[in-house]
Amino acid sequence: MDLRVFLVEDLERMRGLMTDLFGSLGGFRVVATAGTEAEAGLWLQDNAGQWDLAVVDLVLEQGAGMNVIRNCRNDPSGGRIVVFSSYASPGVRQHCIELGADAVFEKSDTAGFIAWCDALASRENSGP
Repeated sequence: MDLRVFLVEDLERMRGLMTDLFGSLGGFRVVATAGTEAEAGLWLQDNAGQWDLAVVDLVLEQGAGMNVIRNCRNDPSGGRIVVFSSYASPGVRQHCIELGADAVFEKSDTAGFIAWCDALASRENSGP
């Protein structure tokens, strides 16, 4: 069964690239995207438990990814949260983890991000 991905990214081109990436990896299905904190919050409110992986950019056109992480963590039946951002300094990375992110990747570390996602899909799809 594919992992349901909720993608929070303000740049439309990047949303398209990420959707293509998850399609090519296999084991993932992008179920929704949001470009602002407000859109993400509304989707999470209306779709509790309907996602297995939230991929969150920190700098959004409106609002902040940090608040999206909080909103994701407030969903008791939600999934994993990974930050994929150009602003993942060591201090920001630590703060994201403290807020509840499972992993944080700089966008320049695409290989690390892909490896983490592959490992997650392998674990989740291997069954009990």
